[in-house]
Amino acid sequence: MFIGEYGTQLGEKNRLAIPKKLRDQLNGQVILTRGYERCLIMVDSERWDALISEVNSRPLLSLNVRDTKRYLIGGAVEVEYDNQGRFVLPESLKDFGSIQEKVIFLGVGEWIEIWDEDRWKTKLDDLSKNVSDIAERLSEK
Repeated sequence: MFIGEYGTQLGEKNRLAIPKKLRDQLNGQVILTRGYERCLIMVDSERWDALISEVNSRPLLSLNVRDTKRYLIGGAVEVEYDNQGRFVLPESLKDFGSIQEKVIFLGVGEWIEIWDEDRWKTKLDDLSKNVSDIAERLSEK
């Protein structure tokens, strides 16, 4: 399970390094794609297959299914990283996530989110203000 928050910097030529604690849990090929709230999502091939299987278990006739596939699969790239976990962040995903200089890797269980630091601080501030309401809504289900 991916957990924790790790800060890093975007390097020359859009290079990022996956934090070692997260990288050690990645198995096989790594996939990077568009995430929700304009972050990026990183998973290994096993978790990617589970995610795609979940989407594929829904009826293709559903517009929500087709749009989810377009969003997740259409924006996905296979990531090649070196022994230090460094990889090149594709320009399209950098632009999508508004990734600037400072970057946050966030382990959220089954996947890793990658955030521009300022965008993450804004999101975290919003979550902090609303966490009680969010918990209440979850308990109602």
